[in-house]
Amino acid sequence: MKIVAVEVRLVEQPAVAPSFRWRAGLPGSDGPHTGAWLVLKTDEGFVGYAYVRRGEILRDLVDRRIRDELVGADPLRREWLWHRMWELDRIEEFPVYVQGAVDDALWDIAGKIAGLPVHELIGTYRTEIPAYASTVTFGSIEEYLDVADQCLELGYPAIKLHAWGDVRRDAELCAALRSHVGDDVPLMYDGSAAFDLSDAVYLGRVLSEANFGWYEEPMREFSVNAYQRLSERVDVPLLVAETSDGAHMNTADFIASGCASSVRTSSTFKGGVTGALRVAHLADSFLLRAEVHGGGLVSTHLCMSIPNTTYYESLVDSNPVRPAPEVDASGLVHAPTTPGMGYEQEWGADAPPISDDARVVVA
Repeated sequence: MKIVAVEVRLVEQPAVAPSFRWRAGLPGSDGPHTGAWLVLKTDEGFVGYAYVRRGEILRDLVDRRIRDELVGADPLRREWLWHRMWELDRIEEFPVYVQGAVDDALWDIAGKIAGLPVHELIGTYRTEIPAYASTVTFGSIEEYLDVADQCLELGYPAIKLHAWGDVRRDAELCAALRSHVGDDVPLMYDGSAAFDLSDAVYLGRVLSEANFGWYEEPMREFSVNAYQRLSERVDVPLLVAETSDGAHMNTADFIASGCASSVRTSSTFKGGVTGALRVAHLADSFLLRAEVHGGGLVSTHLCMSIPNTTYYESLVDSNPVRPAPEVDASGLVHAPTTPGMGYEQEWGADAPPISDDARVVVA
């Protein structure tokens, strides 16, 4: 079997609605933009899909570098093609989500050939997993407490905060939320790289007092040494290596430094399913958890197949809180049952009409 065509289908996307904010200093939800489906076709009729939100970037890289590498290749040689993408990265410095799209489309093909969902092809560990409510940034402590109440009523067993990036205001919020929900609700905090080391230490001590389950990306992840110093000064568990572009290679440095209580893994930031599994297995060898970042179909397959992950991340981007279609009334996400990733069966034949990672409808 060979890949005979590599297509990029650009899709004009409307603004995400309702719009939402991340912390101060970061852009919020996307306005109108151009996304894209990567489509890999084989000579035996199998087609693999993957979606990225930055369509023009994907099209440029496919046209200049990637198509020539993939056409004529055996789509089942995922390890070889993953290696080749890293070789090309030496020249192009790919956004790592581009490598991820190629790999995910190859896994989609492999699942369809086998007649299995991707998680079964990997080796299913579980068929359901609890989802935590992962907030965007809301306007006040009072609004966060209201959102938290709604999330618990919807069945979410745990809550993670994205807040303002103001160290004292965020500390006040975290303490208030713990007091509001009581001691039994698991809480986590994501700093979205807002702080320097001094402020990260201050907030980390508050999170420890409030018994937060993890402290995620308080600083940019360029300096492993800074995270090592942070781990020496706070007791709250550190969840690290979300946006380190070297995938398993950078993650290994975080683990070797001793700062990692757990690590992030994902298709988007680790080079696809293949990279995400490398990180998960690396963490497992040190008896660490590898928490899957972000929602969507690819993340669902990863959550079902990675033993050392504990939650599915479900974005809560509005108030009133909208129920997430993939999360049931008990706060659980269930394993996909259709072959491959499941885009066609979930959302229609031919060209997939929606991407849950993009959270927008495809025209």
